[in-house]
Amino acid sequence: MSISKLTSKVVGDKRHWREYKARVRNLPPSYRDAVAALERYMTHLGGLGDADSIMAMLDDLVDLFEQGAADRTPIREIVGEDPVEFVEAFLANYPAGRWITRERDRLTSAIDRAEASEA
Repeated sequence: MSISKLTSKVVGDKRHWREYKARVRNLPPSYRDAVAALERYMTHLGGLGDADSIMAMLDDLVDLFEQGAADRTPIREIVGEDPVEFVEAFLANYPAGRWITRERDRLTSAIDRAEASEA
């Protein structure tokens, strides 16, 4: 990757991150707190993949909460009774960039190859 492309990517990623954080700041306080808690859980969970995948996921999360705030949907109606179940289901929609998905595929392929060589 050329220096200009790398610089453009870094600046673009940083701009996208700032735009996302501004959107979160514009949410009502309770929605903002909920998004911050979900974001914290997702980032501490780890293995979220590349920057583009992460930003797509976070954009979708803030979209959901912006719509909920506009409709005055209670937070519990958005996340349900179990916020961990909600975030795990939410993350399952973004498997491509997650390292665990790649490792699961690698494990399955290795076992398939081992089985093939056994025959």
